[in-house]
Amino acid sequence: MSSSAPQDAGHHRLWSVDEHLADVLAAVRPLEPIELQLLDAQGCVLVEDVTVPVALPPFDNSSMDGYAVRTADVQGASEEFPAVLAVIGDVAAGSGELPTVGPGQAARIMTGAPLPPGAEAVVPVEWTDGGTGGGAASGMTPASAAPEGAAGEVRVHRAAEARAHVRARGSDVQAGDLALAAGTVLGPPQIALLAAIGRGTVRVRPRPRVVVLSTGSELVQPGEALTAGTIYDSNSFALAAAARDAGAIAYRVGAVADDADTLRSTIEDQLIRADLLVTTGGVSVGAYDVVKEALTTVGSGDGDEPSGSGVDFRKLAMQPGKPQGFGTVGPDHTPLLALPGNPVSSYVSFELFVRPAIRTLMGLPESEVSRPSVRAVLKADRPLGSPAARRQFLRGTYDAEAGTVTPVGGSGSHLIAALAHADSLMVVPEDVTSVEPGAELEVILLG
Repeated sequence: MSSSAPQDAGHHRLWSVDEHLADVLAAVRPLEPIELQLLDAQGCVLVEDVTVPVALPPFDNSSMDGYAVRTADVQGASEEFPAVLAVIGDVAAGSGELPTVGPGQAARIMTGAPLPPGAEAVVPVEWTDGGTGGGAASGMTPASAAPEGAAGEVRVHRAAEARAHVRARGSDVQAGDLALAAGTVLGPPQIALLAAIGRGTVRVRPRPRVVVLSTGSELVQPGEALTAGTIYDSNSFALAAAARDAGAIAYRVGAVADDADTLRSTIEDQLIRADLLVTTGGVSVGAYDVVKEALTTVGSGDGDEPSGSGVDFRKLAMQPGKPQGFGTVGPDHTPLLALPGNPVSSYVSFELFVRPAIRTLMGLPESEVSRPSVRAVLKADRPLGSPAARRQFLRGTYDAEAGTVTPVGGSGSHLIAALAHADSLMVVPEDVTSVEPGAELEVILLG
C-alpha cells in the first residue's frame, strides 16, 4: 500500500480487504497432484486431459427389450396381418457368442445386449405377441420360463425402420474424444464417465485438509450443559461446515482454553493433518487474546512453538472482521488464517479470505476462487449506514428475479440468527457512508 494509507492508532496501518486477500493468495500454492481411486477423487480437480480409449457404447446394442429382426421380414406387418418369425435364441446383455439372424428369423434381445449379426432393427416386445400366440405382449417371458433356446414363433404387429431401437457404437463418445478437460471438478457424473471409459484411477489435486480450531475458555461444546458465563462453541462448527462447502476435508478441533502454551502445542499436534489451519477468536487487543500471544512469537526460536513460521496480526478497513491474522506455521510453512471470534465476523472473514485460499489449494482457476457477485437494487425501509473508510458487509436476501436485495438483521457481529437466514452479503464501499433504498449495490452470493 502507498505511504498515504490510513493509519491505525498512529502507527499500525489499516490494510484494505483486497490487499489482505492478495497477501493470503500469494502465499498459497495449489497442492501437488496425486493418483487417486475414482471414489476418492470425488470433489477433486483433474490435472490432465482425459481422452476416451474406447468408443461408448463399444458395440451396437438394443435400447429395448424385444426382438432383433431384419427390416424386410417385418415390412407391412400389422395386427391383422402380423409377420410370423422363427425365434432362434436369446441375446442377453453381456452375451458373447451371438446367433446370426437370417431371413424369416428373429432373436429375443434384452436392453443393452449387442445387436446380433444379420439383424437390422429391434422391435419392442409390446409390438409383438411375445411368442405366446396371443395378443400384444406387455413384457418378456423370463429366460427361465422360456422354451429351450427360446425357440418358437413370434408374431410382429408393426414394421420397423432400419436401426430402430438400436444404440449405435460410439453414439455417446468416440475413441480419441476428449472425455474431461484438465481443471474439471469431479462430481458424480464425471466419476461415472471415467468409470464408463475404463479408468480406475485419475490424476488430481487432492482436496485440502483444513483444521478449524476455536479458542476461548468460555466455550462449551453443544450437547453439554452451560454454566455461568459460558456459551456454546458455534464458530468451529460454522467454519468446518464452510470449509467442506468450499471443497475441503475439514477437521474440527474442540475449543482450546485461553492459554498460549496449550494453543501452541495444539497447533503443533494438528500440523500433521493440515494443509491449512484456521483459528477463530483471540486476535484482538484484549488481555486474553491468546492466538495473538501464542503466534506472534512463533518462529522466534525459543523451542516452544512451531518453527520456521511467522504470523502477522493486522487491522483491516472492514466491518465486521477488522482484526485478522495471517502467516505460516511449522516446518512445512503451513498457511494459518487467524479470524476474529465474533460469529458473523468469523464467517464473513472465512468467505472473503479462507474460502479463496481453499479453492486456490484445490487448483481451481482464478474465476472460481471467490464467490460470485452481482449488482442488485437495495430494497429497504430506510437507508443503510456504514462507517467511513470501512468496507462493510451486511447480510441480505437476494431476489434474482426482481434483481433486489433485502437486509436481514442488524449490523452486529454476534447476530447468528440473522446469518442463518441470509443468502448473500451486501457490500458497502469504503467511501460510502449511507445507501438509500433503490440504490444499486454489489452483492456476494453465498448459496
